Amino acid sequence: MNEEADIKPIEERPVWPPLEGNSLQVASPHPHIPLTPQGTPINQGFECELPFELVQQGWKKFWSKRESRPYFWNKVTGESLWEMPPVVKPQFDSLSDPLGIAVTPPQTPQPAPQTPLPLGKRRASEDLQGPQAKKFILAGPWDLEISTNVIIFERPPCIYMHSHPEVEAYRCAMLAKLRQCYQELCHSREAIDAPKDSFNRWLMERKVIDTGYDPLLSSSCYPEISLSMYKEIMNDIPIKLVRPKFTGDARKQLSRWAEAAKTIMESRNAEAESRKVVKWNVDETFQWLRKTVGATYDDFQDRLAHLKQQCQPHLTETVRTSVEGICLKLYNLSCDYAKKVREKSNSILKEHSMELPSQPFTSQTLRKVWCYPVQFAIGCPRLPVVEYLPDRDQAMLRYQSDTLAINSLYLQKLEHLYRHNCFDDRKFELFIPRVWVMLKRYATFLGVNPTPNNANPDIRDTQQSLPVTAFECLNKTFGVTFECFASPLNCYFRQYCSAFADCDSYFGSRGPFLNLKALSGSFQANPPYCEELMEAAVIHMEGLLDDTLEPLSFIVLVPDYREPTPAALVRLESSQFKRKQVTIPAYEHEFRHGFQHVLNRTELNVRSNHGTVIVWLQNGAGYHKWEPTEERVQALLEAFRPGRERERDRQELLSPTRQGAVPEKPEVAAQ
Repeated sequence: MNEEADIKPIEERPVWPPLEGNSLQVASPHPHIPLTPQGTPINQGFECELPFELVQQGWKKFWSKRESRPYFWNKVTGESLWEMPPVVKPQFDSLSDPLGIAVTPPQTPQPAPQTPLPLGKRRASEDLQGPQAKKFILAGPWDLEISTNVIIFERPPCIYMHSHPEVEAYRCAMLAKLRQCYQELCHSREAIDAPKDSFNRWLMERKVIDTGYDPLLSSSCYPEISLSMYKEIMNDIPIKLVRPKFTGDARKQLSRWAEAAKTIMESRNAEAESRKVVKWNVDETFQWLRKTVGATYDDFQDRLAHLKQQCQPHLTETVRTSVEGICLKLYNLSCDYAKKVREKSNSILKEHSMELPSQPFTSQTLRKVWCYPVQFAIGCPRLPVVEYLPDRDQAMLRYQSDTLAINSLYLQKLEHLYRHNCFDDRKFELFIPRVWVMLKRYATFLGVNPTPNNANPDIRDTQQSLPVTAFECLNKTFGVTFECFASPLNCYFRQYCSAFADCDSYFGSRGPFLNLKALSGSFQANPPYCEELMEAAVIHMEGLLDDTLEPLSFIVLVPDYREPTPAALVRLESSQFKRKQVTIPAYEHEFRHGFQHVLNRTELNVRSNHGTVIVWLQNGAGYHKWEPTEERVQALLEAFRPGRERERDRQELLSPTRQGAVPEKPEVAAQ
């Protein structure tokens, strides 16, 4: 398996000619017809200057906004020049051969198959003396120029529909309705609010076992009742417990818990023995509260723990059927909504003489290839208009009455990812609609439309990412080039796995990590906190490590939660592939906020209020190639130190390390 001859790269597509300055497309009334660029017109007053022979050979003249000078591009060969190409005219005798029939016509150069087109002849004016073209890199908290070292088995195309704003708006409306139904069921049946973030964890837990046809809504799961949702609801019955700040708050919470437990047993069809036990313990608690004077904070907390230990089993048995009914109804509604979304998708595809496949495709061969983005089995239908509204440092994307915001820098990042990974839209005609769909998906999944004013700090548990200094260290010392859990908005590398294969694939996603069949490479994994997903990810990593002899390495980061310890952490610590384990204490390291694409720079770094465990899972070849030596581990811990990223940014301003790393601004794509 070590022969390089076995690795067959995916067929390369022709490279689109470089765009000057901005390259972002503004929505037009006809999304498939490019608009005339803003600013200095292109080909206005220049087309007529070109000789007819050059026009016939495919040459066109454009204006470089960066260099303030014209340049010439050949649409046939992709060649780009600053100076006008020479005119090759056929030599013939106008008297003996007036039509030039006897003269061999000039041969038009044809692009070589599967060979990158020559794009390096036109250079910036300050780099004319250099031997190579100047390479421009989008500066930001990422490095999109790092190539992958991950080899996978070739996989079949997915059966999802291409991103479509109308379908996504309908799907997200169904999911919002489902979220609201969950809250109403908990409130009406159990007199509690839906547990915080439990709906998001339910979505992730269902997708671990879901074999359905919708990328967001679960539609084919077994068992149908989610154990994680069941536990979270049970944990808040009869009331949600919080850690009180003062002694008076502890006394009130004890009194409220006892009263709520008594109410449940009296209002439900509970067994006589259970009702008797709960009533006796509640009455005893109220007597203790009346008689005891000067009780301390710990006294009230101990009394609450004793009362809960005595009554909770009886409460659980009494409300078990009701809570299972909540979980089952939510799943059945999800199946129904997924079916409606599929019907709407097929109705749109039918207008374009297409239809969603009924069964997923299976791979017939096990061909080894470099990892590549998710591909689709069907074509993309015509997309509706999505408005692009620039607003200072942010851009607003509006479809119908739904407006989503994104920082301009992150929109440029998506543009670069799109250019690297999307092969069916080289003209960027579908870029803005696809960005809107992706933003809408994550806003609905998180349950909030993120803006700088409503950025929920608790989202960092599902969308947080490592600081830039940590990624740089992982790449330099451990060869990491791939993120197992990321999104187009928070990824550092241009190759990563994400939750949604359909809307993220245009921006480099390789699909869900549990579906990735990796043979070799160095990975970083920071899964969102969902115990079922974390455990399934660790099992998947161990399976991949056991099935290959190629160098394979996973650096896994999970919260250091104990009492009880999550099953994923227990499995990590006892894995046969564990080579090293370290723990970073709470408040001694930082993460980047989950809403980094809408926040200001001063609000991006958030100190972790829990410890973080880092575990190296490697097979023999991976350990030999990326051994976690003491020096390398200490370098990684230093990269996590609070304030280290700000120091790095300050140093970058004083002495940039990446030449040519200049920020870019979006503009209309020039043809």
